[in-house]
Amino acid sequence: MLAVLPDQLRLQALPRLAAYEPVLRRLLAGLYGGQPDFDAWLGDLMASLGELYAARPAALRALDEQRAAQPEWFLSQRMLGYCAYVQNFGGDLNGVAERIPYLQEMGVSYLHLLPFLRARQGENDGGFAVSNFDEVEPALGTNADLLALTTQLREAGISLCSDFILNHVADDHAWAVAAKAGDEQARAMFLVYPDREMPDRYERTLGQVFPQVAPGNFVPVEEMGGWVWSTFYPYQWDLNYANPAVFAAMAATLLRLANRGIEVFRLDSTAFLWKREGTNSMNQPEAHQILQALRAIVDIVAPGVLLKAEAIVPTRELPAYLGSADARECHIAYHSSLMAAGWLALSEQGTGVLREVIRNTPGLPPAATWLSYVRCHDDIGWNVLRAEAAADGQEPNARLARAARFFAGADGSYAAGAAFQSTDPNAAHGSNGMAASLVGLQTAVSDEARELAMRRLLLLHGLALSFGALPVLYMGDELAMENDYTYLHRPQHAMDSRWLQRPQFDRARWKGRDYAGTSAGRMYQSLIRLVRVRRQHDELAASAPRTLLEDAPDGMLALARGERFLTLMNFSGQPQTYALPGRWTDCLDGSILEGALTLAPYTMHWLERGATA
Repeated sequence: MLAVLPDQLRLQALPRLAAYEPVLRRLLAGLYGGQPDFDAWLGDLMASLGELYAARPAALRALDEQRAAQPEWFLSQRMLGYCAYVQNFGGDLNGVAERIPYLQEMGVSYLHLLPFLRARQGENDGGFAVSNFDEVEPALGTNADLLALTTQLREAGISLCSDFILNHVADDHAWAVAAKAGDEQARAMFLVYPDREMPDRYERTLGQVFPQVAPGNFVPVEEMGGWVWSTFYPYQWDLNYANPAVFAAMAATLLRLANRGIEVFRLDSTAFLWKREGTNSMNQPEAHQILQALRAIVDIVAPGVLLKAEAIVPTRELPAYLGSADARECHIAYHSSLMAAGWLALSEQGTGVLREVIRNTPGLPPAATWLSYVRCHDDIGWNVLRAEAAADGQEPNARLARAARFFAGADGSYAAGAAFQSTDPNAAHGSNGMAASLVGLQTAVSDEARELAMRRLLLLHGLALSFGALPVLYMGDELAMENDYTYLHRPQHAMDSRWLQRPQFDRARWKGRDYAGTSAGRMYQSLIRLVRVRRQHDELAASAPRTLLEDAPDGMLALARGERFLTLMNFSGQPQTYALPGRWTDCLDGSILEGALTLAPYTMHWLERGATA
């Protein structure tokens, strides 16, 4: 196969090629080896990879070599992410560039901009229905603006992360348009059925992502003469990864974006890539083979690039998305169970499920990490916790449904959130809302209530920052921004409460971030202090050992990092006491602590073993 590669790739990338080309060939043979023209197809794919390598800018090749020599570069405790919509954070890509100094001020080294490629006209699932992967959404800028932004970010030491929607394209994508016009090759890029026989058979075991507004998993399309698989919204058509042309086209698309300076790809909806009758068509072995093949391609052509799995699945199913030393997959995976368990701990004022999640969190292969977070653009999905919620004998659906009701503001709760995709008040529906609103800041009418809400907000961020992961802040949380209800006046958004947590960046709060007399200023200063302390302690690196200490009371979480660092967190509304083993220094205020330590409600301590002079 080496003979089909351009000289530039064969000579410059030969060590990587020798290591990963056999892996790639094995994976692709497992997926597509039964195709009669497999060898010719594979030769064309490798030639395409060579051309994309040849087109890779020199600055990015230099970054590739640097990172290939230090493959654990992104596990450092100095890594911090920030996630935002372009239009909300900066207006457009040039506006985002103007906010680079703010990102640097916070210590951000990784910026996830939610979908900014050309999206479907009209409804587009917040940009996740992509019409063209090779063009920036015109309202957000141009391809030249994207190249300028990635250059400026790279010079500032910030890696740009882009969503790469692997599972589906919009129904006005060029492939879909051609398929509707009768192009058989384009039609083969999708899963199309002439009648309801096969869709009905599949539906027996499939779940539903949006049961309220988009029930079912198939949409009738008159021009296609049948039913098209559409897991999410009817205008998002699932790709047919059993067709090797789909894989080749998507792999090349990813590399073209990488050549524009995108350094991290959030691989959207990875669990859904392969369909199998009689299953829920999630987490199938072939989906992992596809991701492993993409990883091998990145390892060959652009090893400075990271792949991040957006797989919102139970803890036991997460490790597969990070692979193993022998089967490398994604570099990063969302730890959605940790996120949800933190919120559950607040609602229950107990850490039983949170501890169970930490116990069940496995070790990782080399150069891989979890991504930790408090909130994101999506809902809090409680069902990822079903196994852990049942571990102590409780009925998991009832337990998680209580949490869902709590964060929707029921039963006298302090939370100001909203249910997501459920008409059943007893269901464990998702929960939406900005973090500040969910912890009670929005409903607080007294100084005491505001104080407790601020503590809860900082507590959850402390968990994300100290757990041992790549932590990502969600835009506005650092300023304690609250829910945005303007979505109710936009017909295309009114049925989707996720828009509660998609507000415009509040410039007034931002300007007051240095004034501790406001909730915005207090949150900002407290959070940045945690970030700066974290940067100084190797024990908080993603790869440092993590030990759950079982002697803490039920309302508290005690987590050791390495031999010298201890995080104590009180998720209860009551004081909690812990007997410290030895003498410790509080990293946040420098005080010396030993013996019994009592934590006030919803507070935490970051402790370093030993006393300072």
